[in-house]
Amino acid sequence: MRVLAQVHQRDGYPVNWPDQPDEWLSHASLLGAWVAELGGRLVGHVSLSREGEGDLAPGLWGERNGTSTALAAVVNRLFVAPQARGHGIGALLIGQAVEEARHRGLHPVLDVVASGTSAAALYERLGWQLMATVEQRWSPSQLVAIHCYAAAS
Repeated sequence: MRVLAQVHQRDGYPVNWPDQPDEWLSHASLLGAWVAELGGRLVGHVSLSREGEGDLAPGLWGERNGTSTALAAVVNRLFVAPQARGHGIGALLIGQAVEEARHRGLHPVLDVVASGTSAAALYERLGWQLMATVEQRWSPSQLVAIHCYAAAS
C-alpha cells in the first residue's frame, strides 16, 4: 500500500483512491498478480484479471475479432514506485502478465485513463495497439476519457 500511495500522490493513479486499497489490489476477478523488487524493496505491481465491471477493452477487442470477451484477460493495477523508474520494471511486469494471459489461451487487453500519458507511451513502446478512446462516467460528476489497448497478436 505504501508504494501505491506514493504513486497516487505523485501521478494521481489510481485516479480515485479506493476506500479499501488492499481489496482494490486483490479484486474478485483476479487471475494472478506479480510484484517487482529492487534492492530488496517492493517497487512495483501488476495484475491480470477476467473482465470486470467498467472494463471497456475486452468488449472492444471481442467486437473487433468476432469473439467472446471471455477470451480476453485484463492487465491492470500496474504501478512502479517513482524512485524505481527507468529500470524497465514496468515493461517486465507487463511482460509477466502478458505471458500468463497467453499461457491461459487469453488475449491481453487493458484500459488506461487518457491523462496517463506516460503509461500510454509505455504500452505503445511495447507494441500495444490503441483500439479506441471512450468516455466513461465514473460518477454523476466525473466523466473520464479512457484509452483501450490490445496487445499485439
